[in-house]
Amino acid sequence: MKPPPDGAALLDSVRAFLGRFVAFPTDHALTAVTLWTAHTHLMVAWENTARLALLSPEPGSGKTRVLEVLELLTPEPMHVLNASPAAIFRTIEKARPTLLLDEVDTIFTKLGKDDDHQDLRGLLNSGYRTGATIPRCSGPLHEVRMFPTFCAVALAGLGDLPDTLMTRSVIIRMRRRAPGEVVEPFRRRLHRKDGEALCGQLTAWAGRIVKQVTNVYPDLPAGITDRPADVWEPLLAVADAAGGEWPTLARDACVALVKAAQSTDSGSLGVRLLTDLRDVFGPSQTLSTETLLTELHALPEAPWSDLRGKPLDARGLARRLAAYEVRSTKVKIEGRPVQGYRREHLWDAWQRYLPPVSASPEPVEPPKLAWSETFDEVPEDDEVPEPGHEAEPEDPPPTCDVPQVPEVPDSPVCGCGQRLFLRPAGRDQCEACRIAAERAAS
Repeated sequence: MKPPPDGAALLDSVRAFLGRFVAFPTDHALTAVTLWTAHTHLMVAWENTARLALLSPEPGSGKTRVLEVLELLTPEPMHVLNASPAAIFRTIEKARPTLLLDEVDTIFTKLGKDDDHQDLRGLLNSGYRTGATIPRCSGPLHEVRMFPTFCAVALAGLGDLPDTLMTRSVIIRMRRRAPGEVVEPFRRRLHRKDGEALCGQLTAWAGRIVKQVTNVYPDLPAGITDRPADVWEPLLAVADAAGGEWPTLARDACVALVKAAQSTDSGSLGVRLLTDLRDVFGPSQTLSTETLLTELHALPEAPWSDLRGKPLDARGLARRLAAYEVRSTKVKIEGRPVQGYRREHLWDAWQRYLPPVSASPEPVEPPKLAWSETFDEVPEDDEVPEPGHEAEPEDPPPTCDVPQVPEVPDSPVCGCGQRLFLRPAGRDQCEACRIAAERAAS
């Protein structure tokens, strides 16, 4: 009898089986789907289960094909396009299936009185955590029963899902195959035996490691916290139990897919408004409501100039910011009091809901210098710069703080015409004239 493969080899086989029929957008996406497939066999071990969201902008991108292959690899698969919530509730209660929902975008299109998918949306939102239930009336006496909703779910649809589901999901952005991408045609009747054999091996392996992965909190990559951590913990635990290169592959996929989800996640319209207001404010401390609206309307590719056919006005701005406890007030603009907003009032909302602004731009890489082939050859690509000359310092500007010099009286003049700068008191002759006068007197 052939011994069962170890965890790493088994995941390698599942990965190869999935890659035969589906052109995944990246290797990280294939890794994530492989780990998600294995985690469906260990539902008794998890506190949370990640939804697998297979999304694309256009049909024909391989989403349904992924669900068809997963139907062979997962335990108790329930592949449906349109099922009543009551049927799904009762199936989860009895068998805890792996729910494979196709064309899920149709579930979120209708709202109001015509919406007949409210129960199903509640199931998808609540069923990611073990022990989750939804109360419903049942039977002729309308007795209240608590229906469990915890099960593994894969969703395939066009566009995006509501934020409540997107944050609970491993998001795979599927795309149509390029001309050079070739996959094997999938035929259920031909490939069912191989797929079910892998499913059985996954079930047997899960039975051997279930105690090993129960209540385990694997090491998460740096920056993976909060809801992304809840989503990826089961998948990382599976990778750690498998060993080999899978712990590294899993964490690389985790970082790449979480980063991709965050970069494409525009957030709610309120978060978009806070982001645009931060850009509009710049270094300003106060701005009038009129100025803010003018700048918001002028932002390229922003929705504020056309919200349901009308531009955002002062009332709409105030209503949207009130949800973040930000209110307008009187501000002075050019000495004139007007209604507006202060930076200090928006600061708390910016800190809580927006990513921090980069402190400095990335340094520019210096240009590559030319390199000569021999020692006696000077490269001709770059000109040798002339030596720089330091500019001579300029004379300091004259100041007006020079003290006034007192006037000095003119010195007396001797009869010979010589000025008497230094002379004893009482004399009005220079030394030569004085000596000549004394000789003449004698």
